[in-house]
Amino acid sequence: MTSTQLERARRLLCALQDHIRDTVIAARAQSTGNLAQIAAVTAADTIYQIDRVSEEAVCAWFEAHWPRAWPVELVMEGLEDEAALTFPRGTPVAKTVCKCILDPIDGTRGIMYDKRSAWILAGLAPQRGHRTNLSDIVVAAMTELPTSKQWRADQLSAVRGRGLRAEQVNVLTGERTRFTPQPSRATDCKHGFAAFARFFPEGKALISQIEETLWAELYGINQGASPLIFDDQYICSGGQLYELIVGHDRLICDLRPLAFAHLGLRSELTCHPYDVCTALLLAEAGGIVETPAGRPLRAPLDTTTPVSWIGYANTTLARQIRPILRRVLRQHLG
Repeated sequence: MTSTQLERARRLLCALQDHIRDTVIAARAQSTGNLAQIAAVTAADTIYQIDRVSEEAVCAWFEAHWPRAWPVELVMEGLEDEAALTFPRGTPVAKTVCKCILDPIDGTRGIMYDKRSAWILAGLAPQRGHRTNLSDIVVAAMTELPTSKQWRADQLSAVRGRGLRAEQVNVLTGERTRFTPQPSRATDCKHGFAAFARFFPEGKALISQIEETLWAELYGINQGASPLIFDDQYICSGGQLYELIVGHDRLICDLRPLAFAHLGLRSELTCHPYDVCTALLLAEAGGIVETPAGRPLRAPLDTTTPVSWIGYANTTLARQIRPILRRVLRQHLG
């Protein structure tokens, strides 16, 4: 795609997410309280009624607005990997030129109870069939689904290599204001937020042991009355990336697939490629997203592959923490 086409693609993803956000907000206003009901259980996750609202908005938008000159395969939470969905409808996957991976609502469990913002996530990559992976994404966008008491919803987007674009959207008036987020420049995690994803009971003890060992080796623990590290369990991978991008958090570790494999647990409650498809945005803001081994994320663009990832706010933190974290993982996981 040319430079002009990439910029158009960025704007299209933002427009798609505006449509999803507005549709979900309208549905919530008209709801009689059934948006938290289970609608389906797939190989990737449990799908709630609020997810169905966003999925319908996605398909309607693609049919009406996606350029016919760019046939696209859509990979989306809520769809099984075996069921290929393309636009224009019926286009053979082999004839598509793009692959779009999308999570219409990341953070469903928080937003369906009006507890915390969820996020709409999307990444676009050149079509390479089954070889297409997270490292191929060249355009990404994420848009906040605010709680009912919020008037502002943030939207972040980027084309690879061109920096991050960020806007604050007034969901009452539609007014948009540019802003410039900045990841933390701290050189350690002391007196700051850093989290290991352990949202659910499964694997929590092992992940907590890994976390405690890391902090003990880095800074020492139980050496004073006040703790050095603050924890925030934001049940939303996109939301975790956002917290890194805007400078709230310094480190995020999602080791659930590694921990579950070590424990012999079969669980779909892990990060999947659609949950971390906006990692490009943190990279464009100056942060780092990588595997626990320190390599680029290369998971295929599907709905079922488990993804372990580490997010650092800056390169100094990555250089400081990365080797010690690897040693701790060998100690606990072999």
